[in-house]
Order: sequence, then structure tokens, then C-alpha cells
Amino acid sequence: MVGAPAAQAQKFGYVDSEFILEKMPAYRQAQQELNTLAANWQRDLETQKAELDKLHRNYQAEEVVLTEATKKKRQDEILAKELEIKTNTNKIFGFEGQLFRKRQELTKPVQDVVFEAIEKVAKKKQLAIVFDKAGDLTMLYTNPVHDYTEFVLEELGLASPEANQPGPKGPVKTVTPPVTPAGDAPTADDEPAPRRPAARPAVRKK
Repeated sequence: MVGAPAAQAQKFGYVDSEFILEKMPAYRQAQQELNTLAANWQRDLETQKAELDKLHRNYQAEEVVLTEATKKKRQDEILAKELEIKTNTNKIFGFEGQLFRKRQELTKPVQDVVFEAIEKVAKKKQLAIVFDKAGDLTMLYTNPVHDYTEFVLEELGLASPEANQPGPKGPVKTVTPPVTPAGDAPTADDEPAPRRPAARPAVRKK
């Protein structure tokens, strides 16, 4: 009970890290480089698959005239090619494969810059907790008064004359610049009502 007032006095906020990253030229450049690499690797795999398809077709066309020893040799070649393609696919696109490691190499420095800016904003605004709207945390409702995304963009020097609008994916919209939450704790008016399923009408409190 003694700790309850202190917990209530803590300020919190949220940001949309994905929206912020998409605004950063270095991140967009990294994404373009990753897309190019992925396309080149995919093209190489498609070439290998075409070679495998050719082995299959040649074997089927000549199977009736092949000796058992030759059949066995051709079958082994086909199996080896299939294994090679499977191994290369996992090596490139699998968990912690080449694409994964390259993404870490190119995007981590940019992400670190964003996280540092978020930390600076949190300290300036005296926030005890900052949630990430783009993370695994499911946010069924968010009150814009607690949105600090624009402040992070300002810290990064990327704020637009009109506030950037994070949130739903799709065309970027503009809204009024966010207002710094007043006071040390959210008031009852600021707290969102529990979200009800869309199919049911909201129940008005008496």
C-alpha cells in the first residue's frame, strides 16, 4: 500500500520504432542493400533449381535405355543436387543464415542510434517506462497524449514541420504535434476505457 502512490506517479509513454526507422535515410539504404542481396541469392538458387529440373528431365527421358549402374549414378546426382539446394537455401535464408547476419550488420547501428534517442527523450520527459508500439507487445488502444514518437524524431533531427503520424500502416497522414503529458501521472481522464470487440456496441457507464 505504501508503494501504490509511487507506482501511480510514474509516467509512461510509447513510440513506434518501426515508423521512426523508416524515416531514417541510413535505414532505407540498408533495406535497399538487403533487398539487392536477397534478390541475387534467390537468383542463384533459381539457377540451381533449373539445373536440378534438367537432371530430372534427362533421367526420365533416358531411363529405359540406361543400365542399372548408370541409373544409380544418375539418381545419386539428382539426390546430391537436391541436398545442395536445400543446404544453400538454409545457409542463406534460414535461421541465423547469411541474410539474417547481414541484416544485423546493416541495421543494428541504425537501431542503436534510435534507441539512444529514445533514452534521451525518456530522461528529458522523466518517463519511467517506454513501450514500443511496433514490438511484440499488443496495444489494443493507445491514447495519443502518451505518444512520444515525434519527440524521438525531433531528437534525431527528422521531425517534419507537421507532426509525423505513426500508427496504422499505409499512407502517411499528418496531425497536430503531440503535447507533452502534464503532471507526474496520468489522470483518470487520460486512462483509456477497456477496449471491447468491434462487433459489440460500447456500453455506456451510468
